[in-house]
Amino acid sequence: MSLSVEQCDILLDILEKSNVRTHTLEALTNDIHKKFDSADYFKVGSCIVMLLQYDMLPEIDQRLAAITLLYELFRGEPLGNTPFASVFIHLLYPPEQHSNVGAPKLEYPGQLPKLTPAEKHFVTQLISDVSKDALLKKTALHIISSDVPSSPNADFSAVRLSLAEKQSEWPKTCKSAIPVILSLPDKTANNATEELNRNLVKQLATGENAPVSRVYKPEFVTLAPPLLNCQDELVWLNPTTPKEHLVCYDTTMCIPDIAGYEARQLMNKAYKAALSIPQQQQLLGELEKDPKLVYHVGLTPSKLPELVENNPLIAIEVLLKLMQSKQITEYFNVLVNMEMSLHSMEVVNRLTTTVDLPTEFVHLYISNCISTCETIKDRYMQNRLVRLVCVFLQSLIRNKIINVQELFIEVQAFCIEFSRIREAAALFRLLKQLESGELGLLSSPTLENKTKLEG
Repeated sequence: MSLSVEQCDILLDILEKSNVRTHTLEALTNDIHKKFDSADYFKVGSCIVMLLQYDMLPEIDQRLAAITLLYELFRGEPLGNTPFASVFIHLLYPPEQHSNVGAPKLEYPGQLPKLTPAEKHFVTQLISDVSKDALLKKTALHIISSDVPSSPNADFSAVRLSLAEKQSEWPKTCKSAIPVILSLPDKTANNATEELNRNLVKQLATGENAPVSRVYKPEFVTLAPPLLNCQDELVWLNPTTPKEHLVCYDTTMCIPDIAGYEARQLMNKAYKAALSIPQQQQLLGELEKDPKLVYHVGLTPSKLPELVENNPLIAIEVLLKLMQSKQITEYFNVLVNMEMSLHSMEVVNRLTTTVDLPTEFVHLYISNCISTCETIKDRYMQNRLVRLVCVFLQSLIRNKIINVQELFIEVQAFCIEFSRIREAAALFRLLKQLESGELGLLSSPTLENKTKLEG
């Protein structure tokens, strides 16, 4: 991931002092896009970052031109998605700004240069969502010598937060890494000629093992695990007491699971149409023989409404066998939110009389039934559903499956709204008997005789 010698020469020619002084930033940008393929942009950017980190650009206008080229390599992309986003954040928010007051200036390997106010204002505009046309039509020296306007700084908090989140996922060894290139301790003794500086850049940025993008990180060292003391582990290879070491063979291996296959086939039919009585008995018999078979017949929460509408008796038995499943809550949620019908009420009623369902589930289903009755447009269907709901509620109340006091207002308003229907009036009287404590031992209508109400 390093430049060739020819590519390094082209980049240094673009950033050469006389070239930067005589060309606008737009011209420099166009030049680098013409002379480098997009596949080489990361290598070019890595070299530019190295030049910035180790003061290898002697003039301030060269530095500003290098920063501009680094951004323009990936122009058109959001800053947070570019590989050098952290460089611009460090330029605008250097770590030394966050050090304690009075503390010595923070020095660290690969430290980026401190920008002047004019440079910082330009970089802020460069990476902001503003038009770059007029901004890049000036030379770097012109921008540096311009007055800095007192415009408000742009907000890059989202980019900073995104970078911090990405860096938090790095392993500890990466966070502790430092560049393999170190600056000279004495930065004042800068007597190197331009030619020597150019040769140094080539040595650092080119070649197979170029240090430009390499870092040094601590080695992760762990102790070797102790050797296992094997004594009896391989005793079965040479058994000396045959009575204690018997060969066991699974006689069920390679035998097809015919019962499971037939059960899955019947379940696939049960989603689409009502099974015949022999088919129902066969499926229920297979489920009864193998309690774990219910987990392998292909039933999912999304298929439950089809099973309820076509084969409610199968749905009841399957749900009873799934009561210990971790997914039973998902099945309940689907059942309570499916379209109200005679079969769904039959399934819920049977479940409530067989097992203890969560109270919030039963209450939510009742509210769903009432809401469905209130919103249906067809008058005949509305009357039919209201009668079913009233019989269903009477069954729940008389069997003490629900505490009607928790739904008293909602159920009473339902009865008043449909008081023209005989079953609603009967439910209303039952509520009043409960409220006054006059409820006697009356016969309890069940869902088995609710078909009589549909005539």
